[in-house]
Amino acid sequence: MIDSETVKKTAEKSGADLCGIAPVERFDGAPVGFRPQDIYPECKSVVVFAKKLPGASLFIGNCVPYTHVNSLITAEVDRMTLLISLELESLGIKNVLIPTDDPYEHWEPERMYGRAILSLRHAGWLAGLGVLGKNTLLMNRKYGNMIQIGAILADTELEPDVLVSYEGCPEDCTICLDVCPQNALGGTTVNQQLCRPHSNFITDKGYTLKLCNLCRSECPLALGID
Repeated sequence: MIDSETVKKTAEKSGADLCGIAPVERFDGAPVGFRPQDIYPECKSVVVFAKKLPGASLFIGNCVPYTHVNSLITAEVDRMTLLISLELESLGIKNVLIPTDDPYEHWEPERMYGRAILSLRHAGWLAGLGVLGKNTLLMNRKYGNMIQIGAILADTELEPDVLVSYEGCPEDCTICLDVCPQNALGGTTVNQQLCRPHSNFITDKGYTLKLCNLCRSECPLALGID
């Protein structure tokens, strides 16, 4: 029988810096239609992993390197997800891979509101990879919020990881909320209608640039909690 350590070693071999496992029952509080079993009814465990982003691009005035890093890491985690999925399948674990970003189905144009088929930041929290910050990003003790998350829905019961107990955002810290030029953060959610036009800027040539990352870069815990 395949155990959790084998799954984690598979993720590490494929390039993951972090890997955790959550039983499907931990997602019972997610909205109907966006739970693992709504996607894959045979799902019993959610394998969640993450790749660290290089940190320096977060703190420079030019947004092009940060945009490029985001594009590369998204493609890399999707590639990594495929490798893990294929390896687990060869070990006898049927699974369904989840995209690390696009595409998704749910879109409300009047609110510019999109929702992925599975919230990866919540999946990371439920798999013990970190805590959720007031900027809505998952924060890991070692890597801070500079991680890109991927997930696989597995048909096998695997030993789960415990939820982390370390503190994330200090209770009295509101830096990310205060620095947001659009006042888009509420401490637990982000107003996408306010955020999107400013964070994703389309140039005259048609390039989409990540123009604003202040909620990430100004966080004192951006590169790690310790």
